[in-house]
Parts: sequence; C-alpha cells; structure tokens
Amino acid sequence: MTEEKQIKASSKNGQVEKTISGDKIKQLTPSQIVAELDKYIIGQNNAKKSVAIALRNRWRRQQVPDSMKDEIMPNNIIMIGPTGVGKTEIARRISKLSNAPFIKVEASKFTEVGYVGRDVESMIRELTDLSVTMVKQEKSELVQKKAEENVIERILDILVPPMKKKVSIENESSEAAKAEGGGSQMGFTLQVEPVDEKSEESNQKTRDKFRDDLKSGKLDSRNIELDLAAEAPMLQVLGPIGLEEMGLNLQDLFGNMMPKKSKKRKLTIAEAKKILVQEEAQKLIDMDAAIKEAVEKVQNSGIVFIDEIDKIAGGNKASNQSPDVSREGVQRDLLPIVEGSTVITKYGPVKTDHILFVASGAFHVSKPSDLIPELQGRFPIRVELNSLNEEDFYNILTQPQNALIKQYRALLNAEGIELNFKEDAIREVAKTAALVNEQVENIGARRLHTILTTLLESVLFEVPDKIKKKKIDIDRKYVNDKLSAIVKDRDLSSYIL
Repeated sequence: MTEEKQIKASSKNGQVEKTISGDKIKQLTPSQIVAELDKYIIGQNNAKKSVAIALRNRWRRQQVPDSMKDEIMPNNIIMIGPTGVGKTEIARRISKLSNAPFIKVEASKFTEVGYVGRDVESMIRELTDLSVTMVKQEKSELVQKKAEENVIERILDILVPPMKKKVSIENESSEAAKAEGGGSQMGFTLQVEPVDEKSEESNQKTRDKFRDDLKSGKLDSRNIELDLAAEAPMLQVLGPIGLEEMGLNLQDLFGNMMPKKSKKRKLTIAEAKKILVQEEAQKLIDMDAAIKEAVEKVQNSGIVFIDEIDKIAGGNKASNQSPDVSREGVQRDLLPIVEGSTVITKYGPVKTDHILFVASGAFHVSKPSDLIPELQGRFPIRVELNSLNEEDFYNILTQPQNALIKQYRALLNAEGIELNFKEDAIREVAKTAALVNEQVENIGARRLHTILTTLLESVLFEVPDKIKKKKIDIDRKYVNDKLSAIVKDRDLSSYIL
C-alpha cells in the first residue's frame, strides 16, 4: 500500500507554510529571500531583488485561476557583470531557497544539433531527473516510519525465524489403475501437522524480545548475512544519436529482460538497517504518481540557470566568418526551449513554457546586443552587477557566514590553533585586493582567495610541526611583509596574485 502525502497550506501575512509530515517548508517572501541572500552575498541589491521577485512570482502564479494561470509567462532574467561579483553565488543560494527543481548549466558546454556534443534539450532532461529524485526523497520521508517497521520484521525473520507448520507428502499407488491398465499411477496426500503451542509461544516471546532489542539499537553491532540485489552493469551506446534524445532509458529497457541477480553480504545490523530502509521505502512509493508529480513540478516551478551565456554571443562578427557550432547555432537551439516547447524525456513529454530561465555572463568581449534579437527578447529583465571596491572586500572577508577568514580559522582550529586576524590586517588585505584587481586583471572576490592563500602559505605549511604556538596573530605588519614586494612588482603579481 502506498502512503499518501498530506499537505496543509495556510496563509498568514503573505507568507505560506506547507506542512509535510511535521516538517515546515516555507515559501519565502521577496524581502525574506533578499535577507537570506545577504547572509552570503555582499551588495548587488538590484540582482537580489530581481531574483527574489521572480521566485515569489512562481508561487503567485499557482494561486491565480486556471483561466489566467497559463497566460502568465515567467520574466526571464539576464545578469550582467564582471567575473567574481556574485552571479554564480546567487544561483547557488537560490537553488537552496527555491524548494523547486533547479539546475545550473554552462552555456559553453552545448553544441548545435547535428554535431557531437550536448544539445540544449539535455538541460531539461537533467532538470526532470532532479525533480524525480526530489519527489522520491519527499515521498520516502513520508513512508520512513512504515519502512523502518518492515525492516525490523525482515531482520527479525533472519535472527529468529517464525515457526512453520510441518507439511508431509505421502505417496499412494492406485491398485485400481494397476488392474485396469497394468501401469502404476502415483497419488499424493498432503498432511499438515499442527504446531506445538508451547513451542510457538516460546518462539513468539523470543521474537518480541529481539524486536525490542532491535528497536533500541542493542543489536546494532551484531553481524548478519543478507541477500541484496546486485547492481546492474552500466550500459552505454556510442553513436551520433543517444537513446536519451529518443526518450528511452536503456537501463530500464534491458533491466527487465535480464534476470535480477542477488549477492550475499555480511553486514552489521546498523548498516543493514540503512540499506533495507531504502529498499522498503522504494516498495512503498507509487512511482507512477511520483513521476507525474515530478513532471508537474518541473513544468510549473522549474528553474534553469544558464551561466557564461556571453560565451555563446557572436562577438565581432567581421572576424568570425567561420561557423561556430558552440555559438549562434546554440542560441538558435536555445530559443525554442526558452520560448516554450515540448521536450521528450524518459519520463514523458515536458513543456518548458513556464520554466524560469536565469542567465548570466561577464560580457567582457561581447555585449548582450550580440545575442540574436529573438533570444534577447526572451530575457526581458536585465540586471547589472557592480564591480567590487575596497569596502566590499572588507565586508566579504568579515560578514558572510562562509567568509574566507572564518574558513581559515576553522581549518587551523582542527590543529588546535587559534587564528586571529586584527582589524588593520583585514583592512590591508581588502586594500591589496582592490589594488591588484585595478592594476592586473579584475577577477572580483576571487582575488581574495589568491591573496589569503599567499598570505597564510607559510603558516599552513609549518603547522603543526614547526609552529608550536596555540595562537597566531595576523596584523598589518605581517600582511605588508608577506605581500608588499609582490604587489609592487606588477610582473610578479600577475603570476602570483
């Protein structure tokens, strides 16, 4: 029997909460989304607002009447800004906040249809795969309790098998058959012997005791032998057209034809529980319903983030006379996907009309206007991200939850050493990052990685063998001693920093 999902939705002050088996998944408001992004990304308020509105509009569209719902198209976004200012980081964070199928792809990895490489439809197929995995995970959590109960019974049957009724078969030769035909025919009589009540009661008591021990974890270290399904070999077809493009799943196609093999494995009961719970949960899930729900999620809530879209822009067309299968051809193939079309996947057809597309690019060499006009029109919202200055670098080093200084403190804390950055040292690092970006090449916040790696290289190398101190202080003098010579020599800094 398949456990059904129970969802309760309530609305309060514009905020929606969905309750799934006691777990609350909040549909965040735009201001709450921006507040969450502020924890990890400094500045870029325009980009954050645009993304927050787009995410909230996904929920708003679900609330309108059906007659209007299909008419509301997503406002796709293109983010423009130099490298290292937070475009990709915004994508990473919204994937965790959206509670929807989300995939990030690199535009430069695709090639025009008819050439060897990945075609643009593969991004929708991958998005559908992710959605199916998400829904299966949600439904697995709903049947978790029932699956754990089934696992306890399976392990119990191995440790203390239940009493079975004895069945005996007696052969009887028919004498009448012998007299008539001269042949001999055999008859069979089944006799079921009743089980001894005392033995059955004793067996049941033992099973009850072991069941309690299994639930409490007292037997987790004990070893048992299990028959587990062997993993099917991976099958791959080499050729100009993959079966994926034809909407076929080779693994499923031949998996049913090949006999299923099992292999014996010795595991502790704790390990066996984890493996068997997954098996039991799969049996309890209605896969047809899960796939249907996953496809609907993709069509109504799916988000595709296309990074490095500037790499497929035409650029200087005068100097680019030869056809490039990774540029304008990809744009032409991308257009119907963004515009709205049907992609065949192994789970069935998926419509892309209401999938949200967010693109980003540095556009150092090319411009957004170098994209074909039809594709430009499908990204109506353009957001420019600002270059980072010295104050931004200081905030990046100190404010985010995953700030680099906090990461290095955690790394050295594993060695039992406290790393302390003085205020003037952090200011000097921020100043150095801004200066090198200005003089050499502007790579945004990624410059902080190179500077801090160079700054702390000797400390990270000498701990714990040569440095025995429990506390290391980094001040402005230390920063200047390590970096001043490199910063002054522009040729050297271009290689090191």
